[in-house]
Parts: sequence; C-alpha cells; structure tokens
Amino acid sequence: MSVQTSAFSLTPEEMKSIEDKLSIKKKLVKGQADEIFSVFREPLSVEEEWALKFVYAYSPLQDLADVPGALFLSHVRSTLRMRREVPWGQRVPDDLFLHFVLPCRVNTENIEDCRAAFYAELADRIMSLTMSEAILEANYWCHEKAVYTGSDLRTVSPLTMIRSARGRCGEESTLAVTALRSIGIPARQVYTPRWAHCDDNHAWVEAWADGTWHYIGACEPEARLNQGWFTPPARRSMLMNTRVLGGYRGPEDVTLATEWYTELNLLENYASTKELTVAVKDLTGVAVEGASVRFELYNMAEFYPIAELLTNEDGEVVFKTGYGDLLIRVVYQGRWREHKITIDQTDRLELVLDLQNQPEQESGVIDFDMVPPPETEGEELPALTEEAESLHQQRLSKGTDIRSAFEATFVTHKESIDLSRELSLPEARVWDVMQKARGNSHEIAAFLRESSPEHGQWPLLLLESLNSKDLIDTFRPVLHEHLAYSLPLRGMLPDTLFIPYLLCPRVAFEMLGPYRKQFQAAFASDERDAMVREPSLLAEALKEKFIHWEDLPNLKGKGTAAGTYRIMAGDEESLAILFVALCRSLGIPSRLHPSERKPQFWQKGSWIFADLGNKEKGKQRMGSIRLVQNESGGNVPEASYYENISIARLVQGKYVTLHFPYKETKLFDEALPAEEGAYRMTTGVRLKNGTVRARFTYFNLNEGEQSCVAVTFRSADEEIPVLGTVDKHAELRWQDENVTTLERSVSGTAAGIILSWIEPDREPTMHLLKELADMRQELVERNISVVLITGSAGTGKSLKTEQLETLPSQVRLGEASTASLPEVFRNSGATESGYPHLVVLDEAYQIRYVSSGYRIGAVKEALQVSSQLAGQRSEPFQHDGGSL
Repeated sequence: MSVQTSAFSLTPEEMKSIEDKLSIKKKLVKGQADEIFSVFREPLSVEEEWALKFVYAYSPLQDLADVPGALFLSHVRSTLRMRREVPWGQRVPDDLFLHFVLPCRVNTENIEDCRAAFYAELADRIMSLTMSEAILEANYWCHEKAVYTGSDLRTVSPLTMIRSARGRCGEESTLAVTALRSIGIPARQVYTPRWAHCDDNHAWVEAWADGTWHYIGACEPEARLNQGWFTPPARRSMLMNTRVLGGYRGPEDVTLATEWYTELNLLENYASTKELTVAVKDLTGVAVEGASVRFELYNMAEFYPIAELLTNEDGEVVFKTGYGDLLIRVVYQGRWREHKITIDQTDRLELVLDLQNQPEQESGVIDFDMVPPPETEGEELPALTEEAESLHQQRLSKGTDIRSAFEATFVTHKESIDLSRELSLPEARVWDVMQKARGNSHEIAAFLRESSPEHGQWPLLLLESLNSKDLIDTFRPVLHEHLAYSLPLRGMLPDTLFIPYLLCPRVAFEMLGPYRKQFQAAFASDERDAMVREPSLLAEALKEKFIHWEDLPNLKGKGTAAGTYRIMAGDEESLAILFVALCRSLGIPSRLHPSERKPQFWQKGSWIFADLGNKEKGKQRMGSIRLVQNESGGNVPEASYYENISIARLVQGKYVTLHFPYKETKLFDEALPAEEGAYRMTTGVRLKNGTVRARFTYFNLNEGEQSCVAVTFRSADEEIPVLGTVDKHAELRWQDENVTTLERSVSGTAAGIILSWIEPDREPTMHLLKELADMRQELVERNISVVLITGSAGTGKSLKTEQLETLPSQVRLGEASTASLPEVFRNSGATESGYPHLVVLDEAYQIRYVSSGYRIGAVKEALQVSSQLAGQRSEPFQHDGGSL
C-alpha cells in the first residue's frame, strides 16, 4: 500500500491520513483483518487502489463487518468507469468526487451493489443533457420508481425502496442521491434535524452542477432546480445539515469536524442566519474546555438537540442558526446549566458551571414559550411557460403510470386468497402480510408455500412478528433460517414469550440477516447450557471480549448481529442488539426494555437487565410512574406521547427521553415501570403560528416506589378571526359523478366544515391524509363534514382506493378547477407554499382557519378551531408556574 502516488489530487498529508485510518480499522477488526482487507490483493490500478483505500478508511466499522470486499471493489470500478463515460466526469473536481460521488453510503441504509444497475438505466437518458438538466432527469426517474409514504425509522436501501415503490423522505433522498452519484453528479442528503414551527423533520437533496449546488425534492420532481414544497418551511428552520465522510474541507460552514466525518451547516442556503457564541466558565471565571453545548429545539413533545458541540480551549462554541428560540444546555462532568434564548435578541450567551458541587434537578413546574422563526416571503420565481408546465405535468403523469404498472405486479388480493386456501391459513392475515410486502410479496408467498405445509401457521406467525418494512427486504434464506433454528426451542416457553422474544429476529432497527445457526454452533454444549441457566454469563463474555467502538452517531445500533459478532466490536446499541440475538438463538427470551432500550433477559418469571459494561451501573433499581390527567373535555388536549407529552430521565446531566409508542394515549391505564432517578415531563401546546406553550414538570422516582405526576397543559386559546369566505354556490363533481353546489351537498353546522384542496401523491397531501386517518374517531364522533377537492392543481389525479379506505366515513371527495380556491390562497405566500390548502368554515361559510402546504398537525389545529367555534371547551387549567 504505497503512498507515493497523488491519485485524485491527494496531498502527501491526505494520503498519510488515509493510511493511518486504515491502520486503525485493521486493529479494530483484529483477527478478521486479513479477510476483510483481502480485496487489496486483487490486481488494482492506482485509481482503484486509492478509491478503495478512501472507501475503507472512512466507511463506518459496521460496513467493514457487513459488506464483502468484492462489493466495495465492484462499486469502485463502476463509479470510476461512469466518471470516464459521462460528459461532465472530468469537470467534477477530485475533492467533490471523493466526498460526494464515490461513497456508497448516504444514510443508514443497507449497502448494496446498485451503482452499475442505476447507471445502466439512466445513461441513455442523460448523455445529451447538461448537468443541471441531468439532475432534473434523474429525479423524474426516481419519481417513476417511488413515492412518499410514512414509515418507521429504519432506512431501507435504494433497491428496497424501488421494490416497495414508496418510502419516507429519508429513503426518497437516499435513492435520489444514489441515482445522481451513479451518473457522476456530486450529491448529498440535506436534513433539517427537526422543524421549529411544527413537528417532524424532512430530508431532500443537493446536487452540484458546474460549480454550484442546487436543491431538489427527492422523487418529487419540479420543472426547474431550487424549487420544492419545502422551500417556505425551510426559511423557518434553525439548522440544515449534511454529514460528509472523511476530512472534507470545502467552503461551506462547518458545524462539527472530526477525524472520521464532517458536519456541514447549510442553513444559509435556505434561511436568514445568525451566529451565536456560547461561553462556558467555572465559578472563578476560568474557561471550561470540552464542555458539551446542546442546542435544543421543541419538536414531537421533547427537546431535541439539533446540534451538540464541545467548547474549545477558550470555553466557547459558535453556532450558526435561525431567528427562533432555542434551549441551550451545557453539560460537563455531570454538571449542567440550562437557559432559553431568543436568537434575535442576542449573539452571545455566557453560562457558569459550579464544578465543586453536584447540582440538583429543578423542582416544581416551569412554563415558557418556544417561538419559531417568523414566516417570510422568498424571491418570486418567474412563471413557467405554458409549454414547460404542460410538459412537466405530462412527465409526472407518465412517472405515476410507470410506477402504478409496477405495483400491479404485486401479489393481488385474489392471489392471496388462493394462497391462503391452498395452505389453510387465515385469509385476512395472509393478505395483511402480502400488502405490507409489496414488491417482495411473491418472495414472501414462496416462503409460505415452502414452509407452511410442514409447520402450519408458524411461518405466518414469524412474518407477523416482524416490522412491516422487514417484509420488503427479507428473503427466503433468512426467513427459513430463523424458522428452522427457533421452532425446536418452542416447547420450552409459552407462546406469549416465545413468539415476540425468541422466534422474532427483529430487535431494534438493524438490518435482518441469518445468525441463529452460527450462534448456536459458537458455544460448546456445556457452555451453552450454563448460559441458558444463567444468561449473565453471556453478558459477561461480551463485556470482556468485545470492543466498544462509537462510530457515526446516526449509525448507532444499525450493525447486523452477525457483523458485530464477526469483528467483535460495535457501538453500545449494536452490542445490545447482539446480546439479544445471541440470547434468542440459545433459547433465552430477550429484548430491549420498552422505554429504556437496554438489553434484558427473562429469568425466573421476570425481566433482568444485562450488564454489558455500559456507562450506567446498577440499572435494576426500578420504580413506577403513575400519570394522572385531571383535565378533560373542551379545548384541553388528550395526552398523546411524542405529540404533546414526553418523559425524560436525567442521565449524566442530559435528559434522555423514555421510549413509548408514538401517539400512545393509554398512558393512564397503569403505572409505567421506570428506573429510579430524576425526571422531567414535557407537555406542549402548539399554536397556529408555530409557537409552543411549553411546560416542564420535575419529579423524582425512588426504587420500589410510585410517583404520581399530574399531566397538565397550558391554555391553547387563541382568537378565531374571520379570514374570508368560501363560495357556497361553487359547483363540485363528486365521486358519484353528480355535480352539485357545496351548500347543497354539505350543510354548515355548529361543528364546522373542513375543506381541503389537495394534490395527490405529493408528500404534504400524504401527511394531511394520514392525519385525517389518525383523527378518524374524533371526526366521526363530532360528525364534522370533511371535503377533499382534487383537480385544483390542473391535473386529473385522484386518491387511490387504499387511501380512501383509511379515511373517516364522512370524508367526501370532489373535483373542481383552480377557480374554486378562496381569495385567501391567491397571495404569493400561499402560492409558494402550495397544496394542500386547508380551511375551517363556520355555519355562514366564513373561513376561520387556513393552512397551506406542509404543516404537520394542521388537522389537529383545525379540530381545535372547530371545537372553539362549537363552544365545546372547558376553562383551561391555570398554573402559577415559573418561567425560563
């Protein structure tokens, strides 16, 4: 491995750094180094050798464990060949090529050898285009392959995304970045870690063309660059970032630079920004170096650190952010200070830590507001020509048709029924699995055909134990292995333990793979018997023999169980997943604790925490939390986890949120088991302008005791002005093809009417539909009329049957022209925000609430306004709390 060649314009210092990183990786994988790095014994050109070195040096440790060297070499060779063939290949500077074209990892997806396949599909479409035109064309191709849908946090690979024909924004952008890199265009995934003005987050793509970075909405093509439905909300963000593998030192603002990766702050590309300096000192005025400064933002009912930086030798960090509120928390050696700050009012904050005395958590209740950056108008883009807009709509329609034709190849309902009857399996359950498997449904059907004749319902029970997304990228060899090596252990346990905690291979959000045969053969029979009797012996073995190695922060817990075992190293979460997988392979029920996410095993009728040598010791001191909600009815919200309430435990100066299911409302049915310690409950009510009325409630939990905590919310009352009117005589074409006026079809009631002009297949509309489905019960109980209007975007697209089936029964679908839009949506701000446009009407068809474009929680806000209009509210709880 010589360092005497300057391939890719690498300096001698850069080449030495790459070699040093390779040496560190070889030491970490210990006895597996010869096998893992054997690919370097292949005949390699100078370019191939250094490209491989770069990939191996900066790939996370889990990739060295899970990705064969032959795949890395194929990836490198495909990428170098493509660079030689595309017209702009040599115009892309080497530094951009290394950091934004060559890497095979984009997010946390499973690495697959797809670059050559993508290039084969795209090459003929882009060879005659400019780089800018090729970016647009690649996004049209992505639109043909997949569309948005919400899903869990595991990021599937681009090939799996295509197999499913849909995915969340992080997966759409992973696909688009991979497609762009496959044609030699530098591309990166851009995230707002959390929105400031509403819940959730978003990801999109930046691509480089002839010296300039541009942005696009992944799988959501526009007719030109630097345009997307997320443009207006992006102007209200507090951070936009991207993570680059390696020591990238480009012109962009750097949030964090490590020896393994660089985090770039791209907010200035989208919003007004300001630099904030945070200085940390001790009581004597001496600067504190190495203190962690967390910039926390209210989102999903918790305070999420959008950035966490360490102070320099002067005790300072500098952070570029937007003009909203942040909660600044400084932590050093278990000491902490916290302060809420309004960025518009200051550019420097000094916090003093008492390093001599151990601090105590605050007590009681503290109320404060979190205000997001204000809405601002962007630069008005020139109108597209009629010809350009028409061509764009044709491309979108064609893409939808291509994708729909592929979806038509999935296992049909009839085929699923035939399969169920053939195998004597319940029809509804089999169909549920087939629908979730989508493009992998034929593989899942084949697995059932091969295994159910011998094992009856157990293959189906195995499939049902998985997450929905697993059914899209788990194949027969993996399923057969888990079934074959778990069923012999069935008689040892009741099904209530066996199915979720032994049969099921899913632990957290890792990629599934085979491991049971290997793990069962890894121990001598006497050693295995001893571990089954006393699982703590297995935990002790992992603690002694495995290396704890923290890699990229977003990849925690993403290594496969077999890969972590292979290299005997991993981050804390990956080692915990390995422990659970080993236990299940040996016949020991095991899991991650539902709220604490720490490994446990079942022994003598109870769950026991496993000691893997993590940072916290003695974690079996348990108590319980009893939540009590005294308020009810009116305009008081129902407590819903990660929506308006969360609970966090103080751990070494930082609050760590307990994990409960998203939107879990059954928090009062029974006491919640939790570790002893200091806790903070956060409740929040978000107002229509995005401001959050937040409340902290502090309490302590002792071992063996129960803490009763009152769940309270601040008032959500706001004025409900008249914002305009809707023409009640406007004609709509309804689903039954009848054409009638709005007034004749939907009667105005005291409960109000919700109208929304939508654009099917676009992510903002998909969020709206999901919220309507989630609020089904309340909409039905209150009998609120809901009308969804399509056709207003100039297309004939409508909702799919599967979408309509999830909506409340009183939702009606109509079609109207853009002329039906009320005047309130004809201003430049609403036009730029785009669809969906949502209004709440009173009995006189007056508009009392409006929302345009992407806005998480818009349906809930509309229902709150409707509730106030109907007078269905009680006096809000008043608390004389403190303030931050």
